[in-house]
Amino acid sequence: MPKTLIWTALLGVASVAIAYVIGAKAGTSRFRELTGIAKDVWNDPGVAKVRDRAFRRIESKATRVAQKA
Repeated sequence: MPKTLIWTALLGVASVAIAYVIGAKAGTSRFRELTGIAKDVWNDPGVAKVRDRAFRRIESKATRVAQKA
């Protein structure tokens, strides 16, 4: 392998590692913000009502399918 290719590869790996560390620190707060929004939506009373209705329908259908088998 040519030396320039090796140095280019090492520089690329180092760049990715540095970008990951910087991005991970900045991304943590955004990740927490997005998970907070997702939890708020999941726990919204309207969503909970639809979710519970869907779970009941799935459970009902699964019971019927299991009885046929």
